[in-house]
Amino acid sequence: MSLAKSTLIATTIAALLTWHSLALADVADTLPDIGTTAGDTLSIHEELQMGDFYVRELRGSAPLIDDPLLTQYINGLGQRLVANAWSVKTPFHFFLIHNDQLNAFAFFGGNVVLHSALFRYTDNESQLASVMAHEISHVTQRHLARAMAEQQKSAPLTWVGALGSILLAMANPQAGMAALTGTLAGSRQGIISFTQENEREADRIGLQVLQRAGFDPQAMPDFLQKLADQTRYSTLPPEILLTHPLPDSRLADARNRANQMPHPILQSSQEFYFAKVRIMAMYGSERENGQLDDLLNRYEKGNGREKLAATYGRAVMFMQAKSFDNAHRLVTQLLSQQPTNPWFLDLATDVDIGLKHPEQAVKLLTAASANQANPVISVNLANAYLEAKRPTDALKILHRYTWDYPDDPIGWDLMVQVTGDLGMTNEQRFAQAQGLALNGQLDQAIRALSDASGHEKTGSLAQQRYDARIDQLRLLQQRFRQYQKG
Repeated sequence: MSLAKSTLIATTIAALLTWHSLALADVADTLPDIGTTAGDTLSIHEELQMGDFYVRELRGSAPLIDDPLLTQYINGLGQRLVANAWSVKTPFHFFLIHNDQLNAFAFFGGNVVLHSALFRYTDNESQLASVMAHEISHVTQRHLARAMAEQQKSAPLTWVGALGSILLAMANPQAGMAALTGTLAGSRQGIISFTQENEREADRIGLQVLQRAGFDPQAMPDFLQKLADQTRYSTLPPEILLTHPLPDSRLADARNRANQMPHPILQSSQEFYFAKVRIMAMYGSERENGQLDDLLNRYEKGNGREKLAATYGRAVMFMQAKSFDNAHRLVTQLLSQQPTNPWFLDLATDVDIGLKHPEQAVKLLTAASANQANPVISVNLANAYLEAKRPTDALKILHRYTWDYPDDPIGWDLMVQVTGDLGMTNEQRFAQAQGLALNGQLDQAIRALSDASGHEKTGSLAQQRYDARIDQLRLLQQRFRQYQKG
C-alpha cells in the first residue's frame, strides 16, 4: 500500500474514531447538550441496528479471533469497565481481530474491536484497560452520532457507507482500501476539527472510567510513553499513531491528570498473563516467537502469576508445534495445581485430541462441568464428544450452547459437524444458515433454510421453524439494505 493511501486511511479514520490529545476539562462524564442533537439525527435503536450490520460485515471480511477463552476474557474485562462508565445506553460487545498492527476502534451499538497486537505491547492489565476505557467512552458519548449531527449538510447514509469502508480498512487494510472512496473528502476538515474535541472528551472520561474500575490511572500515560519511545527510534510509527495521532501535549496532559488521582499498586490478573502468552503463542508471527521466548524466560523469574503463565505458555507452544507429549507433561502439572481452571482444561482437551485420546478429554471435562457452568468447558466437551465419535452426546450440549450463545460461530460450526455425522441433513442446513447469517451472508443463509424447509412435510413444526427464521432474515435484509446502498 502506498504512503498516500495509508495517509488517507489514517486521516479518515482519525476523523471519526481516533485517540489523541488528552486535555484538562471538567470532571463530569455525562453527555453534554450536543448529545440531544445527536439523538435527533440518529436514535439509539438506529445505532444498535447499524452496529449489528457492521458486526456481521466484520465477521465476514475480517480475521476475527473466535477463541472462547480470549472472548470470555476481553468481554469480562470490558464489562468491568462498562459497569463504571456513565451514560451507558447500549449493551457492549468486545471483539478481537488477528492483526499484528497495534490498534483498537469502536463503532455504533457498543461494539469495541481490539487488535491482537495490543497484548504484545501492553505490559500489564491496566495498560490494556486504558485503551478499552477510551474506546468505551467514544461509544457512551455517542461521538459518531454527534459527528453526523454536526455535519447536517451531509446525508446521514453517506456517512454510514463511508463508515463501513473505514471499519473494513482498519480490520483488513487491503479489502478496506478497495472499498474506501472520496465520500467524506469534501467535509473532512470540519470532521477533523469536531472529532479532536471528541477525542479530548473521550480521553478525559476514559481515564475516569479506568480509575473507578480499580485500575491504575498511570497506565494511560505509561502506555503513551511506550508509543512515544517506539516512534522515536523507528522510521515508521505504530499503526495506532497513524490512526490516533500523538500531539506533543498529550503525554504531558495525561501524566498531569493521572498524577491527580490515586496511584494504587496493582498486580495484573492471572487471566491477563494467560491471555497475553496465549495470543503470542497461537496468533503471533514467526518473528514474535522469539519475543515470546524472551517473555517466558522473564516470567519464569517473576511472581507466582507470571511463573504459572510461563508454564502455560510453554505448554501452548509445545501444543502449537504438535509436540503433544511435552505439552501433556506440562498441562498435567498445571492441572495438578488447579484442576478446574478453564485455561488448563481447554489446553488439555487440545492435547488429548492431538494424542488421539479424546475419551480422556471427555472424562476430564465431564468432571469439571459438574463443578462449574462455564461456556469454555461446554464447547470443549462438545468438541471432545465429536472427536470421540459420540455425536449424540455432543448434540445435547450444542442444543443448549447455541441457545445460550447464538452469536458464537464456534457453536454453529460444531453443530454443522455433529448434525452431518448424525445424518440430520435439514438441521445441518439450519446450522449452516445460522453461521452464514452471523457473517452477513443473508442471501446464502435464506437459500440454505429454504432447502431445509422444502424437504420437510408441509405444515410440520420443523418447516414452520425454518420458515420463521427465513422471515427473520428477510426482515434483516430489508433493514440492512439502506446501509448497503450507502
